[in-house]
Amino acid sequence: MIIFEWNQRFSLLKKPTSVINSDQFIENMNAELSSSKLHDIAHMGLRATIGVIFIVHGFGKFGNPGFGGWISSMGIPAEMQIPIALAEFVPGILLLIGVLTRISGALLSIVMIGAIFLVKGASSLTGDRGYEFDLILLAASLIVIVSGPGRISISHLIKRIPRFLQ
Repeated sequence: MIIFEWNQRFSLLKKPTSVINSDQFIENMNAELSSSKLHDIAHMGLRATIGVIFIVHGFGKFGNPGFGGWISSMGIPAEMQIPIALAEFVPGILLLIGVLTRISGALLSIVMIGAIFLVKGASSLTGDRGYEFDLILLAASLIVIVSGPGRISISHLIKRIPRFLQ
């Protein structure tokens, strides 16, 4: 009797008034997540973080004779110093401001695959010549390709850039 009264008091014996299936639940959850301001801020934060990392790394390669000598010791011509620096610097800026983010993410993914296999030799995930940081940047670049620029971006403000170019 005590248990029954407790259940009545807290409505635990009530049947649910509406039942939704799992597809509706996931759809409602996705709608709530994509409309959340926190989601937009996190998306912009990911883009900005990756952008700043590549801006700093790309800028350090401009006019650095040590980098030119280092890549020529690996069998890459020293003349590739500027294109490699531009391949990191320019997409980093584009990611930061939110323009052509998918193309920038694709270019940075190619750079990271080159860093993992050509520079690090994909020999060890951690330790000396470990490629764990490169792998994280590759994964983040792939996420940017899939998710696009987000709502806190110039692409979203302009709204005239085709989706595949965003």
